[in-house]
Amino acid sequence: MSTDSRNFAGPAVLSMVWRDALFAHWEVPPERIEETLPEGLSVDTHEGKAYLGVVPFVMDDISPRGIPFGLSFGELNLRTYVRDADGEPGIYFYNLDADDRLGVHVARGLFQLPYYRADIDVEHDGQAVNFRSRRVGDGEPAAFDATYEPAGARLDAEKGSLPHFLTERYRFYTEGRGQLFYGDIDHPPWPLTEAEVEIRENDLFRVNGFEEPESEPFFYYAPRTDVTAGRIHRV
Repeated sequence: MSTDSRNFAGPAVLSMVWRDALFAHWEVPPERIEETLPEGLSVDTHEGKAYLGVVPFVMDDISPRGIPFGLSFGELNLRTYVRDADGEPGIYFYNLDADDRLGVHVARGLFQLPYYRADIDVEHDGQAVNFRSRRVGDGEPAAFDATYEPAGARLDAEKGSLPHFLTERYRFYTEGRGQLFYGDIDHPPWPLTEAEVEIRENDLFRVNGFEEPESEPFFYYAPRTDVTAGRIHRV
């Protein structure tokens, strides 16, 4: 089992728990991803293939450093996988929709991330997670509606495998104020299983300028992981 994690430089500014994460991925031509990236980033591929990922989950007990309790809300993002000019791998977010007005404001200012306010409802039916999101306020209207649940035994996401490539990422990149920034996070390896998924509505490709991928999606589920995040830095 992979033991990847990263201890980033400097103190953590946030701690949190991520729960009920779905990693839904579609193969996309690398050149299509490349043309959407800011200067300083290039598309990262696994065996020559690039991917777009839709990831709904719940951010729980979000606590700034020194505060013993925090917020909880649903989040939904569209992301891809990149490397910077030094070859450092990471995630590039096209959008992050979240069900918390204050959290959206803080994340935009503190982390320069493309957050949007959304009404998100997360319900459980046994092991199944019903996740519904509808963007409100600024940004182009976008909805997502899906049910997902674990299916099968835990995956052995060894380094070099596709599950490892898609989920064990400890840096994100974002563009703000005309500059490129990065932020580091730390967490234990995701406890992944395959997932059974029904997606009833998904506007994230459209609102980010992508056509619906022609490839068939594949899915992983993770129940929870504990996460810490550091400050962002200029690349």
